[in-house]
Amino acid sequence: MDAGQHGHTDEDLISKKELLEQTGISYGQLYRWKRKNLIPEEWFIRRSTFTGQETFFPRQQILARIEKIQSMKDDLSLDEMAAMFSPNPARLTLSPQELLKRNIVTKTALDCLNNRAGNPPVLTFEHILSVYAADQALRTGTVNLDEAGLMIEVLIEHYPRLEGRACDLLVVRKLGVTMCCLLANPAEVWWDAASHVAVHLHLAECVEELKMKLAQETEGKM
Repeated sequence: MDAGQHGHTDEDLISKKELLEQTGISYGQLYRWKRKNLIPEEWFIRRSTFTGQETFFPRQQILARIEKIQSMKDDLSLDEMAAMFSPNPARLTLSPQELLKRNIVTKTALDCLNNRAGNPPVLTFEHILSVYAADQALRTGTVNLDEAGLMIEVLIEHYPRLEGRACDLLVVRKLGVTMCCLLANPAEVWWDAASHVAVHLHLAECVEELKMKLAQETEGKM
């Protein structure tokens, strides 16, 4: 993301007609998945065209979601998939040692959590999500250790207030100063030219990825 708009351009969108043709799913399937909360309401974007009102979707997100639904539908019920895709926190706790043993995060990221949260002996899902998000940024080299710690601090303090709503985490730098914020969706943000967005994480995607990793690790132990 650049220092301009946080939103969707026409190139980012796919029409409903094109989506159904490209994926081979039916109109009924699409709206059944919507009713079951497999596809978020905010992904259905109504826009005016020369033929009238049409429905569009964020291209990459909807195509990835439908691919996941199709790959998982033989193993999970629609309700189970809805729980997996939901931004709501999972009800689980892990020890820091177990989190490392499962290779969910690196020790470097876990050390950042301990420095900011005082070595918690039991990690809630919010703890795990915060260190997982920071670990993703550290792996790409887009943040330093202090900035990763800032991400963790902001998530632990403020993520529970969002009560499962979809949101984004942004790390922004300007003139040598780093800021970190949570942004509830849907929203558009405009930055001045001197600001640089170093990290832009869709937390709903992080939650989904984390739930899937935890589920895969649990299945591997059975």
